Amino acid sequence: MLGEYRISGCRASDIVASVERGVGAGHLEPGQALPPMRELAAELGINPNTVAAAYRTLRDRGVIETAGRRGSRVRSRPASTARGSLRVDAPPGVRQISDGNPDVALLPPLAAAFAAAARHMDEQPVLYGEPSVDPDLARLARAALDADGVPGRTVAVTSGSLDAVERVLGAHLRPGDAVGVEDPGWGSLLDLVPALGLRCVPVAVDEDGPRPEDVERALDGGARALIVTDRAQNPTGAVITEPRAHELRVVLARYPQTLLIEDDHGHAIVDQPLYPLAGVTDRWVLVRSTAKAYGPDLRLAVLTGDEVTVDRLLGRQQLGPGWVSRLVQRAVVELWTSGSVDPVAVARAYGERREALLRALAERDVVGQGRSGMNVWVPVADETGTVARLLHAGWAVAPGARFRMSTAPGVRLTVSALTGDDIARLADAVADAAGPVPARSYG
Repeated sequence: MLGEYRISGCRASDIVASVERGVGAGHLEPGQALPPMRELAAELGINPNTVAAAYRTLRDRGVIETAGRRGSRVRSRPASTARGSLRVDAPPGVRQISDGNPDVALLPPLAAAFAAAARHMDEQPVLYGEPSVDPDLARLARAALDADGVPGRTVAVTSGSLDAVERVLGAHLRPGDAVGVEDPGWGSLLDLVPALGLRCVPVAVDEDGPRPEDVERALDGGARALIVTDRAQNPTGAVITEPRAHELRVVLARYPQTLLIEDDHGHAIVDQPLYPLAGVTDRWVLVRSTAKAYGPDLRLAVLTGDEVTVDRLLGRQQLGPGWVSRLVQRAVVELWTSGSVDPVAVARAYGERREALLRALAERDVVGQGRSGMNVWVPVADETGTVARLLHAGWAVAPGARFRMSTAPGVRLTVSALTGDDIARLADAVADAAGPVPARSYG
């Protein structure tokens, strides 16, 4: 089963170290089956419970995955090999449009906001035992959520969207549970889920968001959670429309025990309305990050959800960092109330660049997708070749492998830094590099 490599050790920690050494050295390859626990225990002359503890630790670390009767296998993409490492560095003279960053010219200056926040904190210092959420931030966030028809009462604050997703999954799921995730979808999320010992179940998306039939298939197959992006889906720019939201709510209503996580990171950078799914299932959250509109380094997201989930998240947070810096929270309050960001203007700027690129690609018979946000997804027949040819032409784009599981190849283009003069040159380069349009797009 393992070829020439032999797992060794008498203690769980030794077995874990042995497997990790084998994976790191390439002796245990991705997808390779590990011995059944009793078989390995007999070979090592130890109690099967010791092997079970070792496998549990390896699964929690994302080194292996367990698939019921199929046993345990080395993960196809170990947690130490993040999808983010599948990036293309831009050498001198090459334009970087692969990073998914916002346009710094559209981000607000932070000096005044932090100065005002510091003055406020000098007057009202935050000490141990005080509320973890700034009352003004909670009020502003709740008002915005109410305006979009998002139910719930309590607002929590986390260190960005991914922190929120991790805490919510940890509040309800256990290693081995399955999670429905968008395919193609956010690369960091596709790394996080298996790193928690959970199993990703791909859910196809089209321009209207997750496909209801794929959601149904995932939930009917036992997925205990579903993670969806409402707007500015990464990497495709999909938006959950009102008809699609209705279809998804009908499906979710048949599986009320599903943990639903909605990512609305496009808030304040898109002009498409929100059609929330929140409240259909018993356990749910909706998360909004400040990264794209106010700056990635703020590391702050707000969320609301059912009371049990939010209470569990806050309780666990208290046992770790305690809270997200109230100074940072106060700075976000200042940014929200100062008018330093005009969401309409920001959404228009990204929309104009995205639509201009899509038109230019279409004129060159290249299929492109992107209804919202700052990215355009281009299906290609030869992903590696396309990326290499574009790099040679002066453009560093994101390979689709960072974002997909079973969907067709593609590349992601970030439009944030593009000017009007860039559009035609980029479209020409993509048309030359991508070759014939694939019969299948994404999903």
